[in-house]
Amino acid sequence: MFQKSSLLYRTIPYVNLISCIKKYATTANQQPKPSVFTVFNRETKRKQRDRSSINIEESRKVDYLKDEIAYRIVDRLLDIKRKFNTVVDLGSGCGHIIKHVDEDMMKKLIMCDMSSKMLERDKDINYDIDVERIVVDEELLPFEENSLEAVISNLSLHWVNDLPGAMIQIRRSLKPDGVFIASIFGGDTLFELRTSLQLAESEREGGISPRISPMTDVRDVGNLLSRAGFNLTTIDIDDITVNFPSMFELIQDLRSMGESNAVLTRRPFLKRDTMLAASAIYKELHGNPDGSIPATFQIIYLIGWKPDVTQPKPLSRGSGQVSLKKSLEGDKKGDKKDDTKGGGKSNNNNN
Repeated sequence: MFQKSSLLYRTIPYVNLISCIKKYATTANQQPKPSVFTVFNRETKRKQRDRSSINIEESRKVDYLKDEIAYRIVDRLLDIKRKFNTVVDLGSGCGHIIKHVDEDMMKKLIMCDMSSKMLERDKDINYDIDVERIVVDEELLPFEENSLEAVISNLSLHWVNDLPGAMIQIRRSLKPDGVFIASIFGGDTLFELRTSLQLAESEREGGISPRISPMTDVRDVGNLLSRAGFNLTTIDIDDITVNFPSMFELIQDLRSMGESNAVLTRRPFLKRDTMLAASAIYKELHGNPDGSIPATFQIIYLIGWKPDVTQPKPLSRGSGQVSLKKSLEGDKKGDKKDDTKGGGKSNNNNN
C-alpha cells in the first residue's frame, strides 16, 4: 500500500455565506427507520446532485477536485497496455474522466450517473471519443453478465449503501480478465471539519450528530474487493489538502459539488451560533499561519480484476524448489566478500 500527499489551493472572494449555507438535512423521526444496509438517503443524494448542476458556471468552478482525481485514475488505466472498445464510467457526474481520455485508450465511454442533470451539464461539448450517457443507480446496475471490458468509478461509490453488493454487481458485469478501477473518499476525509463541528455542537447544544457522512476505512477496502470476488487487487492512498479562506467557503464548495450530507439520521438544521463556533474552532485547531484553513481529502484508489484462467496464479504451498533461507544466507556471504575486497583496495591506495 502506498500513500502520497498533495496540496491544492482554492481561493474564493469572501462572501457572507452564513445565511445561505445548505442545511444538512432532516431529523431521524421524520425518516423511516433505516434498514441494516441503509445509511444514506439515495433520493436525497439524487436531488442534491441535480441541484448542484443547475448553476452551470458555479458547478464548473468546483470541478477542481474530481478533475484531479480523474486524471490520476486515467493515469492508472494507462498502465494497462491494451486498447478498450467500451469503458463504463460509473457515477460519472458531469464528466471528469472524459476530459482525460482519448481514442488511443478506448473507442467509447459510457457515462452513468443517478442524476440526469449532471449527465447533461456538458452534453454540448465534443470529445475525441464516442460518449453515451445513461441514468443509472450505482446500487442497481443494468449491464448483462460478462459484457464489459472495464469499469471506472471516480468519487461516487462512497454514497452507496451496500458497497460489497455494488462491487459484486460490477464484477459480474465484467468480462473475464476485465478490470475495475475506482476512487473513493477515505475515513480521514474532512477530519478537520468533522472535529470542529463535533466540538462546537457539543459545547453549544449538549450533544453531537452525524454532520459528515461516514467514509470507508482503508483497512477494509482490500477485504471488500476480495469478498466481491476480484483478483490481483491493488490499494493505494493519496492525501490531498485544499486551502480555503474559511469554513463557510468549504461548505459552499461541498454543496456545489453535490457532496452535502445524505445520512438518513441527520438533523434538519445547524444553529447560527454553532456554525460560528465551529468556524472559530476550525481556525484555532487547524488554521494556517496566513489565516486560511486546510481541508484534507483522503483518496483511496482500488484496482481489481475479474478472475480468468490466463491470469498469473501463485504456486501451491510447499511446491518451491529453492530455500529462501539459503538464498538470503548466500546474499549475506556475497556482501561480506565485497566489503573485504573493497577494504583491501582502499589499504593499497593508502600505501
